[in-house]
Amino acid sequence: MSTATYGTAFIIGAGHGLSASLARLLRTEGLQVALAARDTSKLEPLAEEIGALTVEADAADRRSMAAAFRRVDERIGPADVVVYNASARLRGPLVELDAAAVRTALEVSAFGGFIAAQEAARRMLSKGSGAILFTGASASIKGYAQSAPFAMGKFALRGLAQSMARELAPRGIHVAHFVIDGAIRSASRPTAAEAPDSQLDPDAIARTYLHVLRQDRSAWTWEVELRPWVERF
Repeated sequence: MSTATYGTAFIIGAGHGLSASLARLLRTEGLQVALAARDTSKLEPLAEEIGALTVEADAADRRSMAAAFRRVDERIGPADVVVYNASARLRGPLVELDAAAVRTALEVSAFGGFIAAQEAARRMLSKGSGAILFTGASASIKGYAQSAPFAMGKFALRGLAQSMARELAPRGIHVAHFVIDGAIRSASRPTAAEAPDSQLDPDAIARTYLHVLRQDRSAWTWEVELRPWVERF
């Protein structure tokens, strides 16, 4: 058996939901955690709670992301685990969508994932180990009406993950993509009393990410789909 041991994690696109649950869990597992967002003020309570490093970064900007990775290198060391959790939603009838806004959405959801993955892989290849995890959505595998930009971005991110898994797994880097098929429960979106467990628990999702990180390399997975038990396929 060969299970990697990770000491540092960098979560990009951090906020109050899934990424916060994952940050807390990884910290309890002994990892040093860095959190990146365009507005780090929203991360201050979480960072203080778990002793995490916060880094300002624009996920779609190459220079900004390169600087963020360098700051993580300097403060806690190169990340053994990189989680790309950033995305941008843009809805509306196809013929009414603003092309510039669509470009921005694609840059955040897909191009930003490439930038983060490239920065991470450059560091991990030199030591022959690491994990790069991508957060997908229902839109990763099915395009919904009036949601073309989100589907385009998430389809692209899934393709990136699949290609990377085939290229990097033989070199010791575990790449995995998570299809989050359903609404994630939050303080602003609580589960209705008449429909218990109809939303995904962010802590439960985080435990699945951890399970994947703990997989023996003889049986790595590249993709996991997660949905509430009542969610329609």
